[in-house]
Amino acid sequence: MPKLGPAIKAALLQVHSVVGLVLALLLSLIALTGAIMSFEDEIVDHLNAGIMQVAPRTTPPLLPDELVSRLKAVPDAGKVAAITLSSDPSAAVHIRFARDEQGTRPSSLYVDPYDGTLLGVPRGEDFFATVRRLHRWLLVPGDAKGWGRQITGVAALGLIVMLISGLVLRWPRRASSMKMWLKPNLGLSGRGLHRSLHAVIGTWVLPVYLVMSLTGLWYSFDWYKDGVVWLLSRPHVAAAKGPPHSSRRPEPSQPVGFDRAWSTLRHEQNEGFARVQLMLPAGPGTVLRIRSWPKDSTLESVRDELRIDGATGQLISAERHGDKTLGEKAIASVFDIHRGAVLGWPGKIAFMIAAALMPLFAITGLLLYLSRLKLRSSRQRTAFGDNAADRAGERQVAALGNTKG
Repeated sequence: MPKLGPAIKAALLQVHSVVGLVLALLLSLIALTGAIMSFEDEIVDHLNAGIMQVAPRTTPPLLPDELVSRLKAVPDAGKVAAITLSSDPSAAVHIRFARDEQGTRPSSLYVDPYDGTLLGVPRGEDFFATVRRLHRWLLVPGDAKGWGRQITGVAALGLIVMLISGLVLRWPRRASSMKMWLKPNLGLSGRGLHRSLHAVIGTWVLPVYLVMSLTGLWYSFDWYKDGVVWLLSRPHVAAAKGPPHSSRRPEPSQPVGFDRAWSTLRHEQNEGFARVQLMLPAGPGTVLRIRSWPKDSTLESVRDELRIDGATGQLISAERHGDKTLGEKAIASVFDIHRGAVLGWPGKIAFMIAAALMPLFAITGLLLYLSRLKLRSSRQRTAFGDNAADRAGERQVAALGNTKG
């Protein structure tokens, strides 16, 4: 990299500092909530192990609609929105509810698939739901439709600016030296130590932060999401990502249930799934969205997406993971890329640690900024003192000249 001129370097430092000071608290909040959610699935499964499993029986499990009908006796259960079934005979059925008129979503439930017995409300679910809303939308009213979504997107853009400017500013004279890049100088103190920690640890986590930012923008800006889909998808797939107007059906005379879609799915996949989530339409229509995870799937993103008419059982569309191109698989894996899950447990741990380190950069960045202000003020006072001494000397010389005259 060519050597930067003083003016360019000063401008980059100013941009880096101002953006960092403005976004430090916000980025720390977003990063820490992300770190908390890194192992949400594992924590929730551990907390609820007692209600997520049942004793397998020889009798066949109840059909989804029968399970739902037995929930009518549960007070304040609300309208069922989705039901998750498993091919494991010892797995309980997970039922989620739609939001009520106040916009509140009731807690989900686990039920026995063989007799519909209520097993309990999962612990930790409400806590992680609040953390997720804080992470994505800052608890701004409206959730994904509110301003919080755009604010987190601006924060992600600001982080990208800081990553690029920070990398340029810290580019060492010996760029080929791994020691210069990756080893902090812990023997320093004060400003020197703060700078070493800020720069070197920043280099460690820069790739992770860049991935987090680029994938986080997917959830904040529709123009960014549409651009990525256009870039990485085949034309007919990108066109199909629009609103599914053709899949909408008129409201039936009777409420749409799960059974017909469930029967069609089992026929289509020949029991090759590990678990299935069936989601009723949120508005008018009869088409159910269905997510199906194969038995060898270890990632949330490795799944098939189907749409089945709940009134007729007709398969409307099928988006199978195995048929996708590499770019389309990357699009489907945005969430798993965002949290490092595509790299397995090591990736999730690395991303969690990187997220938890964000406050370190806020603190060291603030300390460096304050020390620069102090140093600048000290230089100005010294320069002012030197100028005052020079002027006093000039006056003395002039006075001596006048005396001699």
